[in-house]
Amino acid sequence: MSALGDVYVITQRQLRLLTRVPEVLIFSTIQPVMFVLLFRYVFGGSINTGQPGGYVQLLMPGIFVQTVAFTLAGTASGFAEDMKKGLIDRFRSLPISQSALVIGRTLGDSLLNIVVLAVMGIAGFVVGWRPSGGAGKVALGFLFLLFFGYALSWVGVLVGLSASDARVVQNVSFIVTFPLTFLSNAFAPTTGMPRALQYFAEWNPVSTMVAACRELFGLQNQFGATAGSFPSEHPLITSIGYMFLIMVIFVPLSLRKYRNSID
Repeated sequence: MSALGDVYVITQRQLRLLTRVPEVLIFSTIQPVMFVLLFRYVFGGSINTGQPGGYVQLLMPGIFVQTVAFTLAGTASGFAEDMKKGLIDRFRSLPISQSALVIGRTLGDSLLNIVVLAVMGIAGFVVGWRPSGGAGKVALGFLFLLFFGYALSWVGVLVGLSASDARVVQNVSFIVTFPLTFLSNAFAPTTGMPRALQYFAEWNPVSTMVAACRELFGLQNQFGATAGSFPSEHPLITSIGYMFLIMVIFVPLSLRKYRNSID
């Protein structure tokens, strides 16, 4: 069987797991919908964005990016569990490409994001989200989100293969994702932060991705300390650069870690 065929088989395995354990899909969609409702109705009234349509227009791109960022945690936990249960050793004994398991796993986890983003988009529409960028740009925004989640899933592979226990993986994943999402422009303009934090928040990959999605969805971005800088003027290009950099660094590191783990 060819390497592409092996990847296809592993991806199918990941998708079949969703039918066998539907709770994974259910809870993967419930959490972001809860975030939408929480931020929309609890915090939305206290944040003045100056955007047409109110806070929900600013919020939804941030929730989208936060959700795909948590692909990192799901992928990392999955690999840690497979290592613990001995599934990695079982795949080692099969006549398949060594990298097929890793690539197929990341693809399967990323395809789950299609369902999650669709449910979130419907929830956002119900609470008043109305993208105005046009169908083509909105579709491109969601495509960007899927690629961003896929790039981050490779960080999850390395974390999952490096940790000795799934509980450790959960802690490490949250330590990585929470500062990136909350020290960003995802939920509130960065102009209210201390100036030193504004620099970090506005160069943050999550912030540039949120800014890119807002631009595609028809919103105007607000930047503070870095107004006029390259990320503020070109968030789309900056986000592509970040995704490329993440893949260049973490794909070879993850594949090498996987090969070393089965030697």
